[in-house]
Amino acid sequence: MNPTAYAPIDRLGRRFADLRISVTDRCNFRCPYCMPKEIFGPGYEFLPRTAILSFEEIVRLAGIFGRMGLRKLRLTGGEPTVRAELPTLVRMLREALPDVDLALTTNGSRLASLSEELKAAGLDRVTVSLDSVDPEICREMNGVDFPPERVLEGIDAAAAAGLGPIKINAVVKRGVNDDGIVDMARHFRGTGQIVRFIEYMDVGATNGWKLDEVVPAREIIERLEQVEGLEPVEAAYLGEVARRWRWSDGSGEIGVITSVTEPFCGDCTRARLSAEGSLYTCLFASVGNDLRGPMREGATDEELLERIAGIWTVREDRYSELRAAMTDDLPIRDRVEMSHIGG
Repeated sequence: MNPTAYAPIDRLGRRFADLRISVTDRCNFRCPYCMPKEIFGPGYEFLPRTAILSFEEIVRLAGIFGRMGLRKLRLTGGEPTVRAELPTLVRMLREALPDVDLALTTNGSRLASLSEELKAAGLDRVTVSLDSVDPEICREMNGVDFPPERVLEGIDAAAAAGLGPIKINAVVKRGVNDDGIVDMARHFRGTGQIVRFIEYMDVGATNGWKLDEVVPAREIIERLEQVEGLEPVEAAYLGEVARRWRWSDGSGEIGVITSVTEPFCGDCTRARLSAEGSLYTCLFASVGNDLRGPMREGATDEELLERIAGIWTVREDRYSELRAAMTDDLPIRDRVEMSHIGG
């Protein structure tokens, strides 16, 4: 078949280009905006190992997505570094997709010991979640009393291994860590590492999201301009999630991710594959599309390709745009947890 037939475009004219693969639904942190310990406690039942995609299954599906114009592949979780032998998976993906940008999103807790091995396996870069450099607030926000110093050690190890440019993701929640926005920016300014401040989002149904806890990107930028002037930077590519700004003195850049106040659904090119092999076409989706079942039942690559392309071509997700048109009293709806499909 003509390969160009599988460069699918959805009903809103958006072309597939980016895939995020969750390699596990488990995490060693309990961040309240993602996996609150009240829900994900000792008795929580995670997926059995037999339900999770094997490395071979992940690579097979990634190769099929590669035939659809895959440009960027990001490994997520849960926390991907708790998956045993993760560098082996990275090496397998690099061999299967030598030209794809291969990245990892992590909480940084294991980067100090894994960075060199991940780089040697073929990983291009990492994004690290760190919500504050203040020890007390950081420990509170990761839910397991993990000190920021150890995350910063991991970031340094990743930089030394060449896993850059490193991006630092900070979820901003009003009344919790918004007072530390300037300190975060100052800490990483001049390092070549890019802090991206993320508006607190209503992902999943367990984080108790309230609109008045969102710090709008506009307010974040206003606070940062008290430190130094900022200049807007054009997006590096279609579908880039962060709005970019650079310090006017040339000491680096920061980003803001504005899913709540300034939705960017219009150029979304991303799909997400959960740890058990369900395909989600939106971060805020409630239902996934099973790929593991057909694959384990003997579907050929061509059949899986047809199935995946068919899912994308009927896609019309634009939850953030719809949310923006709602009142503050948002209707309750089931949504897949962010810990299940990554950010």
